[in-house]
Order: sequence, then structure tokens, then C-alpha cells
Amino acid sequence: MKFISTRGLAEPVGFVDACLSGLAPDGGLYVPESWPAIEPARIDEPYISVASRVISAFAGDELPRDTVEAICERAYAGFAHKSVAPLVQWGSNRFIMELHHGPTLAFKDVAMQLIGQLFDEVLSVRGTRMSVTCATSGDTGGAAAAAFAGASQVDLFILHPFERVSPVQRLFMTTTGADNVHNIAIDEDFDVCQAIVKSLFADRDFVAETNLSGVNSINWARIAAQSVYYATAQAALGANRPLRFIVPSGNMGDALAGYVAARCGLLAGFEAVCAVNENDTLRVLFDEGRMVRRSALSTPSPAMDISVPSNFERLAFEVSGRDPQMLRGLYERFAQTGDVELPDQISGPLRCSGLSGASVSNDATLSEMNRVHDETGWLICPHTAVGTHVARAGGDRDVTDVVLATAHAAKFPETVEKAVGRDCPLPDRVAGLADKTEVFERLPSEVSDVRHYILENRRH
Repeated sequence: MKFISTRGLAEPVGFVDACLSGLAPDGGLYVPESWPAIEPARIDEPYISVASRVISAFAGDELPRDTVEAICERAYAGFAHKSVAPLVQWGSNRFIMELHHGPTLAFKDVAMQLIGQLFDEVLSVRGTRMSVTCATSGDTGGAAAAAFAGASQVDLFILHPFERVSPVQRLFMTTTGADNVHNIAIDEDFDVCQAIVKSLFADRDFVAETNLSGVNSINWARIAAQSVYYATAQAALGANRPLRFIVPSGNMGDALAGYVAARCGLLAGFEAVCAVNENDTLRVLFDEGRMVRRSALSTPSPAMDISVPSNFERLAFEVSGRDPQMLRGLYERFAQTGDVELPDQISGPLRCSGLSGASVSNDATLSEMNRVHDETGWLICPHTAVGTHVARAGGDRDVTDVVLATAHAAKFPETVEKAVGRDCPLPDRVAGLADKTEVFERLPSEVSDVRHYILENRRH
């Protein structure tokens, strides 16, 4: 199994190097050279078994099956629910898939715990160290901190937008107490944090000097790991049952994982809606066929406050017939202007991809949180509420809706209080979080400052 870059100017690499590299040397994103055929999950098959089969299919001969199984066992041992991603019925022909049973109460744990174990395994065997970086709009940073805290072979550098994540989200990334986890608060929004990370990777001398890797949703291992719960949802609800996944979306990695699951034969067809907040870039992409860069708006669902969804590049590459030259030109124009029309080579096939977009206002998000509470007694996070609102708007159809609950409501206590009028305490397993000491460094939004910080704080 080889992986190629969407930009077409990088040499193909194996699964391990694709995962360790994160971003391809030419600035593109890695995708499999061909899609593996994977047997659908069985209704009685444990989650870890499905995960092992999926990761092994992408790893090919690089990782022995027993090694992959051990990685998956360790990755999901700490989850609070044995099913990892359980389904709960929300209404007639509607389900919610709970993805918040990991150590930091967010769906990012599902992939990040696996990545932490994968990196530790591979780097220990190779006898090498890496500097790992990620930009976060809220949950990725905490999940990465939990996955890599204390890792002997990795120094982790997390960039988050200062005062634009929830206090609980911030605590998960700033209170590990691990000397290999470094938190950087940037005086801008998430898109700027992400642009800084991409600039770091564009400096090939810096990448070589620091042995730099990334664990944002641009990392293929995250896409592969997240495709697993689509497969288990299909198995649980019926092998041939038509499903429509409603995916709260920011950087689009979670929705793309569903597309990948379908390409590998893990789903009975594919339909997914990227549910976004007032930062509606994905809706504009799907409805209007335009890529638009704007300043991200602050909303009640901060992990989705993103205006440049990186993983759309992978989808554009696929639907274009894998045309890297066309894609390079498109992203060069976008970098220059921030507003480009999608060529017919993308916009036409995009309508047949199974993916679409829908946006939800701030007021509607808060109202939806209250409505779900009135109906069920459940407290849901604002990101999940964006998803349930979109599911309602879809009306009664023969297809079964599966809303991805991306985070626990307790990560957003202020928003829950505003929407529902009651407290949402942290689960007992993380109840002492607020008593821990925070450590983070506030930096201006200059690539040079972040580069200097990494050079000064990484271990050799």
C-alpha cells in the first residue's frame, strides 16, 4: 500500500511515513494510491477487531496484524464505553452516535489515542524522536495532549486561538503536567493557527532539523481511524439499511472519513451532511461551487469556527479524477485571492459524492440544545446541536439519520447554562480537571516566533 500527494509532486510513501509526515513535502495531503476493499463489520464484531482490520488494510505489509491489534487494544483500553462509539435512539428512525467516551470527552480521542500508540510503537522501533505539532479549534489539542503526554520519543506543540476555545477545552490541553507537551496561545483565530502550522511544514530545512510531524485531521491515520465508527454504525443498524450521517464539521476530516469508509466497501451506500455553524464555507462549497476564505466568526460551537476546511482538498482530488495539476492551480489561485469558483471538473462530480453542506445559526443552535433537553432530558454539546438541527430540517424520510455527537456537553458549561438554564458537571472520571495547574505560552501570530519556540523547547 502506497500513499500519494494530492499535489502530485512528492514521491509515494508507505503508510507509516505518510502518518509520521502528516503533510506531504509538496504541500499536498496523502491519500492511498488505490482504495483497499475491506469486508464490512459484523453486528457481533468488537470495535477493536474492526479497527484492526481497517488499519491493517491501509498499512499493508508495513505493520504485522498482531502489532496493529496491540496498538488498537492500548488505544481504546481507557474509553468509558466498551463499544467506543455507542448508538442511542433519539427518535423515529434517528440515532445519535456518542463519540465522547474517550479521555478528553471528544471524538478526536478515537483517532488521537490510536495515533499516540502508533507513533510510540514506530518511533521506538526506529530509535528516533519527533517534534509533533497541531493547530486546534478546541478538541484536537486536548486529545493530542492526552495521547502524547509522557511519550518518550515525541515533543508535542499545540497551537490554539487565545480565548477562542472553551475553558474546559483549554484545560484538557494545558494541565497534563507533562514536560513534553507545550501549549501555545496565538493572538488570532484557528485559521491563522492552521496557516502557521502549514508554513512550518513548508520550511523543509526546519522540518528536517526538528523531524516535524503533524496530527491535525490532515494526518491520514486520523482519517483511517475515524472511518471505523461509520462501519460499526452500519453493522449495528443493519448491513443493508440506508443511512444518512449528519456530521458537525469544521476541517471536514470526520465527514471525509465517512466517504473513505464508503470507498472501501464498509457502508451500504453513502450520504452525509456536513453540518456547519455560521462559518458556512462548506455550505458555500457544496451549494454554490465556490471556495471562499473569510475571517472566522465566533460562535457557540467553537471547534467549528473554521473558514478553510483542509480536508476538502482530498475530496476535490478524488472527484476531479485525481488530477494533481488542476488541483495545484486551484489552490494557488485560492492562496492569492481567497475566492475562487470550483472548475466543472470538481463541481459536477461533487454533487454526486454523497456529501452536502448545511449551516445553522447561533440562535438556532442554542434553541436546539434546549429542545433536545425538553424532549429527552439529555444535555448535548453545541456542535451536536448543529447536527440534530440539520437532521430535523431533513424531514421524515425512509433513510435512517445518524447524528455524530462530537463532544460531551460538559466541555461547554457556559453555553449549556445559557441554552438550557442548568449546570452540566464534568463526569466523575475527569471531575478534578479544574483544580489542575495550567501551563501555556502566549505568542503573536508570527511564524518566526513559533519556529523559535519549538527550536528552544524540543528535546534533542
